[in-house]
Amino acid sequence: MNRLAALEAAMGRAAPVLEPGHVWLAGAGPGDPGMLTLDVLAGLAQAEVVVHDDLVDPRILAMAPATAELRFVGKRGGRPSTPQAAILGLLAELALAGRRVLRLKGGDPFVFGRGGEEALALAAAGIPHRILPGLTAGLAGLAAAGIPATHRGVNQAVVLATGHAAEGAEDALDWTALARLGQPLLLYMAMRRLEAVTAALLRGGLPPGTPVAVVTEATRPGQRKLVSTLAEVAEAVRGAGLDAPAIIAIGGIVGVLGGSGR
Repeated sequence: MNRLAALEAAMGRAAPVLEPGHVWLAGAGPGDPGMLTLDVLAGLAQAEVVVHDDLVDPRILAMAPATAELRFVGKRGGRPSTPQAAILGLLAELALAGRRVLRLKGGDPFVFGRGGEEALALAAAGIPHRILPGLTAGLAGLAAAGIPATHRGVNQAVVLATGHAAEGAEDALDWTALARLGQPLLLYMAMRRLEAVTAALLRGGLPPGTPVAVVTEATRPGQRKLVSTLAEVAEAVRGAGLDAPAIIAIGGIVGVLGGSGR
């Protein structure tokens, strides 16, 4: 039984077919290959070209056929990155050449992953495409570290936000408004601006003792979790030598399960 047939047996249905000239925008999840969806595995099994981001785990890329071409188009804050326009051009070029293309992103393609921009560009170019959701690190990564995104009696909502300002914008978020919500914040791409973000939340009225957890390399072998307070977390992160990729949880959900998780 080949890999695709085995997946179909596990799914109890036929796998979607990645046709020549089509692009699938797929989420690779937070890191651990066990968190891939079966449809994304089906895409990997059929892909002729995998256009992947920096945060896609090498173990996941190894699941592509030996004949598949791997094209790296990673983006990391403060490091050399592939311009988004170049990525859009590459996807169109490959599809118009009749290749079966899997565009593989860390997490979920529609959660701070620019998947919407790529879907719009493909649609404008008349290129058939499909969206394959993935587990977003802001939820799955926290769960792996023993932090529930919601907990009865603690919160009635949760805010997913990015700490990385868009091009040309100093800071598009009103941190004072977020501080006044009284609900936990889950921050993506905030490590480089952690000191500025925490200072803004303190100015907005969030108490200095508000618990904060920083989870790096979520679900991967090198996962680490640091628990601190809003007033002290930036210094604690520097002292611990933590770096991106990381998810930052701010609020009462931190510590609900005590020492659970890594």
